Amino acid sequence: MIWKIAKFALISGAIYLAIALGLVFSQSPQSFTQTKGLDFDRLDKNITPMETSNFKARDGVSLAYRHYGRENNGPLVVVIHGSGAFGAAYDGLARSVAAMGAEVLLPDLRGHGENPAPRGDVSYIGQLEDDLQDLVLQHRKAGQKLVLMGHSSGGGLVVRFAGGAYGETLDRAVLLAPFLKYNAPTIRPNSGGWAHVLTRRVIGLSMLNMVGITALNHLVMIQFNIPEGIDRSMMTEAYSFRLNESYAPRRDYLADIAALPKFALIVGQEDEAFKASEFEPLMSSATDKGQYDIIESMSHLEISNSPQAINIIDNFLGILDE
Repeated sequence: MIWKIAKFALISGAIYLAIALGLVFSQSPQSFTQTKGLDFDRLDKNITPMETSNFKARDGVSLAYRHYGRENNGPLVVVIHGSGAFGAAYDGLARSVAAMGAEVLLPDLRGHGENPAPRGDVSYIGQLEDDLQDLVLQHRKAGQKLVLMGHSSGGGLVVRFAGGAYGETLDRAVLLAPFLKYNAPTIRPNSGGWAHVLTRRVIGLSMLNMVGITALNHLVMIQFNIPEGIDRSMMTEAYSFRLNESYAPRRDYLADIAALPKFALIVGQEDEAFKASEFEPLMSSATDKGQYDIIESMSHLEISNSPQAINIIDNFLGILDE
């Protein structure tokens, strides 16, 4: 009888692995271009970003960041870029927040920016949170309040950070059109044409991870629709499974949302990737700490440095009530 049970378990396990591996290898990255996507034309292209510095993460790797308002006595604000992007694209936002009296750090997340090794990948799920914590620990002064501010997937990373091991270090958060989860009611199909998910591969990798097999987590699972005419030298066109998981709230994203400190959420009414009206009813079901603002005639990328958004952020932070 025991042998029959063991045999059944072995056969079932083999079938499970065969299905998972079949799903993983039934898809691979392809050329991904389509006309519909995010509106890059509304972005401010006249930026002169701060020169980069480097900090050393706990694994010894040097990662790039920009430092604004070094002499300011206000809170430490870390601005986190969106998927496929890099820190310098948010130079205007960082300068505006520094002008409020905050000290601002603007990193290129691991796997992003200029010549990362490797691009579009991390070493393990959760490494982006560890990197952010290392950056903060190397700059935060005694008694200085901490604010994380993220746009799109960067906002999703802020939510993930709040629900993780370092969440209690946060004093406030600012979420600019944040990605919450692929199955959240806030998301439009394929993020409005920005993302192409290798769905079968994701299912297979998720199955493997459920039984502790992580050896294939380096494989690409999502590609981004970067339009012609955009300088690709600093953009990241695809993510591995483990980077994409690291960049978003956990499976129980409402639990991560519930862990947020007092926060402001700002989204454009014309956001191509997300449904602006869905954020408040969804997130207010998990927490009462949020302030929600929808800006008329504003797109997904445009929101990251619009005068209206800057004014809302200024009022919300109030340099943390001085």
